[in-house]
Amino acid sequence: MVPIQDVLHRIQWDPACRGSVFELGYIDRVAGTIVRVPFGDLRLEAGRPAVLRLPGADGAVVRIPLHRVRKVWRDGVIFWERRAGGALQLTHGVDPDH
Repeated sequence: MVPIQDVLHRIQWDPACRGSVFELGYIDRVAGTIVRVPFGDLRLEAGRPAVLRLPGADGAVVRIPLHRVRKVWRDGVIFWERRAGGALQLTHGVDPDH
């Protein structure tokens, strides 16, 4: 089982991930859909390591708790996803022992 925090750290620091385009998909509670955002637009919130910050369309900051992240894409292919009920599904490119 690979927690989302480990996936985010791997994307940021693993040389094997350099040159790839990553996107995160989180649940929009209002629309009930998954919203895809470029990894480069996200920042961890200072003092709150379980929250991502994303610039909103109107300039306001959107805060996304990590438990709402459902999928990660690498070059358009699902790299990691969280199944319904919270169980994690490992997909290609994610080494659980890495």
